[in-house]
Amino acid sequence: MFQLKKMTMEMHDQVLEMVEQFYHSEAVCHSVPRERLEQTFADAVSPDPVLEGFVLTEGDSIVGFAYITEYYACEVGGRCLMFEELFLKEEARGKGYGTRFFEEIMKAKPQARRFRLEVTRSNEKAVRLYEHLGFSFLEYDQMVLDR
Repeated sequence: MFQLKKMTMEMHDQVLEMVEQFYHSEAVCHSVPRERLEQTFADAVSPDPVLEGFVLTEGDSIVGFAYITEYYACEVGGRCLMFEELFLKEEARGKGYGTRFFEEIMKAKPQARRFRLEVTRSNEKAVRLYEHLGFSFLEYDQMVLDR
């Protein structure tokens, strides 16, 4: 049975194993140092609400993880929710868990005026899921300045 649970420190090893898989998949187009992945996990389980971490479970097994964060966007005049990462283990794919995750989070966040995510176009299965859920591509190019 599928369930969505808040991530806890006790889930560290299981989550970081999936995070490593995610960052070595077609979903990600650049490398990220392990210490950054560790820091993200620590932030997701901290009391600071800027980043929320979730695990997706099937029975007693963790079969996926997700990170979300909120911010304000002037162009929509309100809060936006960014789906930072979503990963499902191979054996959990195709069971509707991704759809259930999005539905549960969207229902739990009625204040969000826009939901946003990043996807590599080569990740065709993810693109199909997101389009099925109503997401569409913005034609912005992103620029970053990392510190």
